[in-house]
Amino acid sequence: MRETPQELEELQALLDASLSRSTSHLRSIVAERTLNAEQLTRVLTGMCTLALSTVTAKGEPRISGADGHFLHGRWLFGTARDAAKARHLAARPVASVAHMRGDDLGVFTHGTVEILNPRDGEPAADWPGLLAYFKDFYGENAFDWDNDVVYYRLHPHWMTVYAPDLAKLTS
Repeated sequence: MRETPQELEELQALLDASLSRSTSHLRSIVAERTLNAEQLTRVLTGMCTLALSTVTAKGEPRISGADGHFLHGRWLFGTARDAAKARHLAARPVASVAHMRGDDLGVFTHGTVEILNPRDGEPAADWPGLLAYFKDFYGENAFDWDNDVVYYRLHPHWMTVYAPDLAKLTS
């Protein structure tokens, strides 16, 4: 768990607000089967496969897979700089992601993306620490980190979690 107490508070506020703004149907499914911010950050460790949805220039949805890392209460994910999803996100920096583990866990998030390591611009202030994390996870020489991959942080405006049995997730 890498989240600060403030990041956990912000994540909990987001989870609470998102659920309160959800439909009665979704609340009836999730309300008694969810995780709080601290539980969620303990469950989402390492690499989590994400279903990432972007939008084309014609307004059509596109879904693809991405390696997701939940750090500091936000999803981080990367792709090749020349991938279709990178072009979509450059033009329309909005995305939805879902991480599911069978019937045991579903984390659904909508928000805007921030490029962490733009090719022609200043990287995010915390990029050096995040890059160290990614190099440790994938290997120092897994990519040409400056030219091959672009990383994003999803700033969520809505997030909900479905987890009917916390014990199954932590055993």
